Amino acid sequence: MAERTAFVERNTLETQIKVSINLDGTGKARFDIGVPFLEHMLDQIARHGLIDLDIECKGDLHIDDHHTVEDVGITLGQAFTKAIGDKKGMTRYGHSYVPLDEALSRVVIDFSGRPGLQMHVPFTRAVVGGFDVDLFQEFFQGFVNHALVSLHIDNLRGTNTHHQIETVFKAFGRALRMAVTLDERMAGQMPSTKGCL
Repeated sequence: MAERTAFVERNTLETQIKVSINLDGTGKARFDIGVPFLEHMLDQIARHGLIDLDIECKGDLHIDDHHTVEDVGITLGQAFTKAIGDKKGMTRYGHSYVPLDEALSRVVIDFSGRPGLQMHVPFTRAVVGGFDVDLFQEFFQGFVNHALVSLHIDNLRGTNTHHQIETVFKAFGRALRMAVTLDERMAGQMPSTKGCL
């Protein structure tokens, strides 16, 4: 089986980012982004997705976190596209429900080749540990636009904003893990009746 790894470097006037990814990893992660809460959430993707992630970002944090969070999502999406390749033999769809105390979230993903995001998370607070939670919409939109996936995120219940967000990222990691898994029964076939994705 060919290695499903990728390295992507993206440089703009606002951010300079390097992402290394291994879809068939063990959940190892290293982050040097400068936004601790985002790093904590990315660790959930790696750990629950069994995806090795190494992300470095130098962003204009003196302005705010917006460009860094959005551009990490963009670059991570580009890395997924590169690592997945032609999608033959891939499960394609993934879903997960994850609880954390009072919070429960559902994430469903389709590596369809068509970008689309439906995110319904009624955050109970606007800020967690100094982090503007609205930026997670920007992160996922950046990912979706560049991984070319259809992504549905629903927080079904929750009163603690940290718990709401953490259940989303854990469920996202587990949905990714399911979707990118190679299905032996597919025997290298394209997971679409169209013959392409």
